[in-house]
This record gives sequence, C-alpha cells and structure tokens, in this order.
Amino acid sequence: MADTNEPLLIKRYASRRLYNTETSDYVTLEDIAGFIRGGREVKIIDLKSGDDLTRQYLLQIIAEHESRGENVLPINVLNDLVRSYSTQATSMVPQFLSASFEMLRESQEKMVENMSTINPMASMPGFEAMQAQQEAFFKALTGGMTKAFSGSEDGEVAASSQDGGEDLADIKKQLAELQAKLSKLS
Repeated sequence: MADTNEPLLIKRYASRRLYNTETSDYVTLEDIAGFIRGGREVKIIDLKSGDDLTRQYLLQIIAEHESRGENVLPINVLNDLVRSYSTQATSMVPQFLSASFEMLRESQEKMVENMSTINPMASMPGFEAMQAQQEAFFKALTGGMTKAFSGSEDGEVAASSQDGGEDLADIKKQLAELQAKLSKLS
C-alpha cells in the first residue's frame, strides 16, 4: 500500500493521457480533483521531459470548475490575482494566500468538531416548543404509549407509559367537529 503522506505521482504521457502510478491506470482531471478533495496531494510530471506540471493541471481544474458555474473566486479576487503578476506584490501574494487558506481550513475543522460534540438543533430558537409538539402528537397518535430515549451512554431505551385518555378524548372530539363541518359543506 502506498504512503499517503507522499504525493500521488501522476505521469503525463506524450498522448497527454494521465497515468496514476499507484493504481497503474489512466485518470482524468476529475479523478485528480477527487484525490485532492479526499486530502491527497498530487504531483504531475511529464514522462519525457520530467517537468513538473502540477501547477498547470491544478489551474486547469480550477478553470473548469469556474467555467461550469461553480464560482468560488469572485471577479474582484481574480482581477487582483492578475494585477499581482505585474506588481511588486507578487512576492507576498503566495504567502498571504497560503496563510489565508490555512486559517480557513483550521476554522472549518473546528466547526466540524463543534458540530459533532453538540446537537446543532438544540440551539435553534423554538426547538423545545417544536419538540414538545412532536411528543404530544406521538402521544396522541399512539394512545399515550410513547417510548422515550434516555440520555444514557449505553444507548438504553426506556419505555414510559402515560395516561393519554384525556388528550385522546380531546382529539376525538376535535375530529368529530371537523367531520361535522365537512358533512355540512357537502
């Protein structure tokens, strides 16, 4: 099995076909984009000359996504990038972009970590009221027999029986009233 810490070596043949040296098969630009999205670094070299073509192909992947309407780079950022090639800022742009994307990556990781440790729905306004309505609905639907999930770590399910006779009677009364109104309309 290949070391995933090392970049995946892709060789470009004279026919412009791209060859994955780990799996011994041909790949497309979309396959390469998938490897990168999966967290794998890639290195694309020309088989004949040995030139590193990685930057060229990564830019091509970005251009294809942008042309399909998957716009990540706003026009003003693209304009600034073009300008940076003709100014003295060229030397600091790569460091700035690298640091910015590193900060973005770290904040995304923290957000995913926080989402997995808390219930994001619990902080939503009105969540408790919505939860109470759902419980009342299921209680009425099941005739007062509900199953409540305990918060125990071993995932036990505790069954609780409640007297739903009054709620059921109210629902039956409301249903009868609705049926009477419907029969008057027809």
